[in-house]
Amino acid sequence: MATTSVFGVPHYYQLTTEGSKPPLVFIHGWLLSHRYWQPIVDRLSPDHPCLVYDLRGFGESRYHLEGHSPGVPAAATALGASTSPYGLGAYSRDLAALLGQLNLGPVWLVGHSLGGSVALWMAHCFPDLVQGVVCLNSGGGIYLEREFQQFRQAGQSIVQWRSPWLGRLPLLPLLLTRMMVHQPLAYRWGRDRCLDLLQAAPEAALGSLLESTTEAEVHLLPQLVAALQQPVYFVAGRQDQVMNIRYVNHLAGYLAASSQGQTPVIELENCGHLAMLEQPQAVAKVLREILANPYSLPSA
Repeated sequence: MATTSVFGVPHYYQLTTEGSKPPLVFIHGWLLSHRYWQPIVDRLSPDHPCLVYDLRGFGESRYHLEGHSPGVPAAATALGASTSPYGLGAYSRDLAALLGQLNLGPVWLVGHSLGGSVALWMAHCFPDLVQGVVCLNSGGGIYLEREFQQFRQAGQSIVQWRSPWLGRLPLLPLLLTRMMVHQPLAYRWGRDRCLDLLQAAPEAALGSLLESTTEAEVHLLPQLVAALQQPVYFVAGRQDQVMNIRYVNHLAGYLAASSQGQTPVIELENCGHLAMLEQPQAVAKVLREILANPYSLPSA
C-alpha cells in the first residue's frame, strides 16, 4: 500500500513497474475503488506499467479537506465545467498532479463509468500527459430529465441512508454480486463492493454524483469528445442496464473517427456494467489490441 498527498489530501495508489510498453492508468467508477482493476492489471502488468488509485473520497483515499481545494483546470472552466472540488475537472487535476509526483506520462487512461468521464476531461485538460483513452461502460451526452432525476434521487438515497450496520447484513454482499451485472460475481467482489459503499466519504459520493449529472455537464461531454486529438475508444457491455449501449454509441459518434466511417465502440457479449470483473480476459484482449495499433478498431 502506498499513499501520497495530492493537494493536501492523502491518495492511495499502486504502481507496477514491469514492462516497457506504454503505461496504463486505471480510473474507477462511482462508489467503487482500485480493487476492481486487479484482474486486468494481472494480465497486462508484465508488459505495461500499471497505475491504479482511489479517487479523492473513495476507497482508501481521503476526502476533500478545507483549504486544500485542487481547483479546476483553466481548460475545463473555459468550456463552462463545474468548479466544484468534486466535479470532473477537479478530479482530472488530481490525477495530473499524481502523475507528476510519480514522474509518469504520457499514459493511456482506462476509465470505468464515472472514471471514463474523468479520463475524457483529463485528455482535454492535460493533453501532453495522455496518449489515448479507453472508456469502459461509459458514455452519455444525452440528458433525459426524468431519468436523470430518478438516477440522482436513487444515488442520494444510497449515500444518505448508509449505516455501519449495513455491513453486518450477511445478504448485502450477496446482493451486490448480482447488481448491475449480467451474471453473478464471485462473493469476494460483493464483499468489496459493500466495503466501498460504506467507506466512501459522503461529500465525495454526493458531490461527484450531483456535479457530473447536471444538464450542463452532460451536454459538455459531446463537445469534449469532438475536440479530442488523442485516439479514444469505448468498450460497452451488451447487457449493461446502467449505461445502455445506445448512449455509448451516441457519445462515440462525436469522435473524429466516426465521421471517417469508423465506429470506435467495442461491444462485449454476456457483459453488464462491470466489464473488468465480468469479462476480464476480453477486456485485456481489447486493450492489448488497441495499444498495439491505436488507430484501428480491435475485435471483441
